[in-house]
Amino acid sequence: MLNLPETALSKKIDPALALIGEIASWIWLLLLAVIVSNVFLRYALGEGQIELEEIQWHLYSLGFLLGLSYAFQADAHIRVDVVSERLGPRARAWLELYGLILALLPFIALILLFSIPFVLQSWELGEISQSPGGLPYRWLIKAALPLGFFLLMVAALSRLSRVWSFLFGNHR
Repeated sequence: MLNLPETALSKKIDPALALIGEIASWIWLLLLAVIVSNVFLRYALGEGQIELEEIQWHLYSLGFLLGLSYAFQADAHIRVDVVSERLGPRARAWLELYGLILALLPFIALILLFSIPFVLQSWELGEISQSPGGLPYRWLIKAALPLGFFLLMVAALSRLSRVWSFLFGNHR
């Protein structure tokens, strides 16, 4: 893990992402309650609820997509450190810089480019679940995709500012 300096940008972004992460963490408790309720209804009362199953998928998606930016900001995401663990701090920072600029940010741009029309089309069609008794407003859960990746982009820009400061700033 790199010990990166804070920047003016990261001081504004990181606390907001941490707050979003705190709020998103409650989604998992809500998901657990929905799962337990659905299991109880199905096995104890013999009544399955399609709505509860779909809410489970939606909550899981929302928790994951909102949690991405928090995990990235907190540097708690999964990494494959086979190469970087053998490098010094400056080489790690260079690797991080290239990874952000050449891999993560272009990937996020592609997701945003294709997910926004995906959501708009769903909204224009008034898309609903195809399951009998399923949830309406399918566009709403689809909107979590660009939202989650927008937040990830913000986290990546914060991280980029910190890596840039580490490599080119006056803190040394």
